[in-house]
Amino acid sequence: MKGKLNIQQIADQTGLSISTVSRVLAGKNNTSSKARDRVLECAKSQGVLNELSTGRLMLNNIVIFAPARAFDARSDIFYYKVIQGILATIARHEVRVRYCALDEENADAALFIAKMTDPQTEAILLVGIDDPHIHQLAAEIGKPCVLLNCYDRFMRHDSVSPDHQTTGDFACDYLFSQGHTHIVTVQCLRRHTMELRLTGIKQAFARHHQTFCDKQHLINTSGFGAQESERALLEYLDALSPDQPFPTAILTGGDFMASGIVAALSKRGLSVPGDISIISTDGFNLAEIHDVPLTSVHVPRDELGAEAIALLQRRMLRPDAPQTTQLLQGKLVVRASVRKASGRAVTSHPHKLYDLQPDR
Repeated sequence: MKGKLNIQQIADQTGLSISTVSRVLAGKNNTSSKARDRVLECAKSQGVLNELSTGRLMLNNIVIFAPARAFDARSDIFYYKVIQGILATIARHEVRVRYCALDEENADAALFIAKMTDPQTEAILLVGIDDPHIHQLAAEIGKPCVLLNCYDRFMRHDSVSPDHQTTGDFACDYLFSQGHTHIVTVQCLRRHTMELRLTGIKQAFARHHQTFCDKQHLINTSGFGAQESERALLEYLDALSPDQPFPTAILTGGDFMASGIVAALSKRGLSVPGDISIISTDGFNLAEIHDVPLTSVHVPRDELGAEAIALLQRRMLRPDAPQTTQLLQGKLVVRASVRKASGRAVTSHPHKLYDLQPDR
């Protein structure tokens, strides 16, 4: 077949009707598992399975479950962009996409079951839903399911997520490489993914023979907003004891948090990076804060959708394959909000993984 799908030839080789072969290749559900396996095995033997997996989604209806804020760019730009990445990836497929808002925890199980058991629902994507009961229901119902930026501790689903732990480690390690030892991190730990990021930060501390103390090195907020981060840092600075080292660098969990941190430092007469360096683990929303180009680790966001659809294609073609957890790495973009700390010799050559960009 020379890389092209020929329904007649597949029908001849499998002994199935043309209509059956056509339904399998179109991703229809009204075919037996045996017939489906025979068609896909034939396509594989002819060397066209790769084309099939990347060129056809093999289903017609997907439901995206996500927190309500994910469908509004002003409420949660990260998840909104993740969903836009999904839509961009499936734009070339004839696939109907429906949406359903669910809480991250203690979600409406009845609503979920109703959407899942709808005959039109052929596959689902769970975006930022941590509720283990929802994960369990999805596994029991048995329709193809991929998790995006979730934690499935029972390993029942394919999932794709930024590598949060390595991101935290990498960002903190960069500050250590610039000579900073008095580092404070501002994080929102309301989800397991952010706890993983903090675990990575603690790993960097340990690797550099530093002891991480929550009271001294962690400011925990309940959200990612600028005003909340500003208040939290002001309270932290006001509570510093005379014998406690003043931070030389601050690692934030997002760009808007970094904006609040800069505002708080300005109220205390401190400049960035002259007095204190700042690095963000986000990098998409605010490339510049109060005229300071922001050094940040870009957390994969737009790419999550494409990788989720690739996992869904794999699951459609290989329903019995082992479940896969895919972690996407970030990229450090060096701008001007981090300067080298005095009193320690550091290398003058950037790491080969660092992406140096001019100040803007």
